[in-house]
Formats: sequence, structure tokens, C-alpha cells
Amino acid sequence: MQTASDLSTNKAAAAAGLKAAVRILDRWRASGEQGEAILRVSHSTYARARRGDLTEIKLDSDQLTRISYLLNIHAALRTLFENPENVYDFVNLVNHSPYFNGRAPLEVIGGGDFGALYETFKRIDSLRGAQW
Repeated sequence: MQTASDLSTNKAAAAAGLKAAVRILDRWRASGEQGEAILRVSHSTYARARRGDLTEIKLDSDQLTRISYLLNIHAALRTLFENPENVYDFVNLVNHSPYFNGRAPLEVIGGGDFGALYETFKRIDSLRGAQW
């Protein structure tokens, strides 16, 4: 499992993690506002990451943890599904489990609430047996 401390070892690793997270959010069809809220970064930082022109960046532990959860949600989905369409579309599908209550995972995490990101990770991770 990728951890926030793995990303905090240097600014280049943090930049790479942020760029990867933004690419995943783009593939999930998250709006810019959703991506900025989920990762708790500014519009300009998100735009720079989207363009790929970050070489080094200073992120706080909350931002690094958010990136870590997002990368680990993606890793869990890649473990669960062989079909790339399922990997990237799952977060947009309405989910009727008690936690999601008829909402898509992206809708749940799109407001930027840290607890929602954690709970979404936990539930998606449990689908594959939570065997990190």
C-alpha cells in the first residue's frame, strides 16, 4: 500500500504522486472542482499537475494522505477488474450499499471530505479482500 510517508520523502515523489492522482481523476471524469476538493489543492496547482509541469512541490501531510488514498483506490480497482472500462467507470456507477446509499463513489468523495475519501477507500478495498 502506498503511504503518505512514501510520497513525503522528497518533493519530486510528491509531484509524481500528484500528477498520477490528477491523471486518475481525469480518467474518472472528475470535474476540476471535484479534483481540487478531493486532493485539497488550489486551482493553479491542479492545473499545473494536469499539464504535467510540476517537477517539485511542497504538499502537507493531509494532501499527501489524500493522494495516497486516491492512488490506493485506483490500485484496488485495478486488482478487482481486468477491463479498463470497469477500472475507470466504477467510481461513476450508482452504488446501493448502505454507505453510498444510491450515490456514486465519485459523488461521495467529490465534496472533498477527508472522512468520505477514507470510507470510500475502505469499502472499495474490502471488495478485494483488503489483503495489502
